[in-house]
Amino acid sequence: MAKKKAEKPKREVTKRQLSHWQQQRRRQRIILGVGIFIIVAVFGILGAGLYSQYQPLHQTVIRVNDTEFNMNYYIKMLKYYGKDSPSYYITYLANEVVKVIEQNELVRQNALELGISVSNDEVDKERKSREPPLSKDYRELVKAEMLINKLRDEYFDQKVPVSAEQRHIMAMLLESESQASEVRAKLEGGESFSELATELSLDSYSQSNEGDFGWRPKDILPLLLGTSALEEHAFSSEAGVLSQPIYDEEKAKNFGYWIAKVSERKEEENSAHIQAILLGSEAEAWEIRAKLEAGEDFAALAKEFSQHGGAKEDEGDLGWLSPGTIGPPIDDFAFNDEVELETLSEPLRDEAFITKGGYWLFKVLDIEDRDIEGENRDILKAKLLNEWIESLWNDSENTVESYLDDDKIAWALERV
Repeated sequence: MAKKKAEKPKREVTKRQLSHWQQQRRRQRIILGVGIFIIVAVFGILGAGLYSQYQPLHQTVIRVNDTEFNMNYYIKMLKYYGKDSPSYYITYLANEVVKVIEQNELVRQNALELGISVSNDEVDKERKSREPPLSKDYRELVKAEMLINKLRDEYFDQKVPVSAEQRHIMAMLLESESQASEVRAKLEGGESFSELATELSLDSYSQSNEGDFGWRPKDILPLLLGTSALEEHAFSSEAGVLSQPIYDEEKAKNFGYWIAKVSERKEEENSAHIQAILLGSEAEAWEIRAKLEAGEDFAALAKEFSQHGGAKEDEGDLGWLSPGTIGPPIDDFAFNDEVELETLSEPLRDEAFITKGGYWLFKVLDIEDRDIEGENRDILKAKLLNEWIESLWNDSENTVESYLDDDKIAWALERV
């Protein structure tokens, strides 16, 4: 008969040991709990940080009808249009890029109604051909550019007439009526239109082309010159007749003439209280100066004739100025100790300001019905395209919204 195995005596746990063991388990649970809390908190902080960076990228910032564009797309467009540009320039692009995105989408949506489309294969081929190649992120941008080119060169090309009456025009822009009359007399005396236009014309196109505008149909000159005055007269003129001086109040030029006076000076502060009127020509400046010398009111003349917005609104009062505020022509007069207070300046030519007004002299050399081609055709196609795009903006059925405020734009610019 096998012997029965002796049983081990049971280990007795004292109250003191039990208490110590329970305290140890409690400490372990606390340590574990704190550790888990710290881990969760760290991941929470990281997650919140990532969310704050990531989530805004997917917010809708622009909507064109049913199409939405998020912040990520806007930032990529800023990078595209601002590439190789200094950072301050990208800041100026911020609102322009919004308009580009909106316009591109309007074009894309409405081109289909005109039967114009571009396939994805065509888009991919084009974006890969760019230098450097563009990623898929820029598909919609490339598509819009291709659609615009296709609309202009296929759809709107058909809208331009094959031929039209055209006029071969010579023209130059002069500063004042008196100068235009002097030049006209020289032309009547046999001097060269081309030479005088190259020397004297204030219009860059006229000057660089020696006064020869070539053969032009209607609607071209206003787009070339930014003014309609020349076309209005040239297309009602007979061939071979030299025009009288034609005033053009729309035409801008990169200079003006000041008539100024100083009412007070503070030598310790190096400042002067200045009144001034900005005029469009030297002849007009002399005329206004003569009226002032005859006793007419400075404020009234400034309000009526000045082409400087601030001077016009404030009736010629530029206030207290320091050197460098307006520019050298005013500075050289106002801060010259030899110039007595209340003395009227002679006309001060200033090429830092734009003024409007000038006088055209032109001659229509010949009139013919000719094919519309080359530059004329390109300009007219572009004109029709621009008018169509403008109509999309004005169409009440198109809904265009931007949700970008100053803070969101600043956030986007930081990431660019």
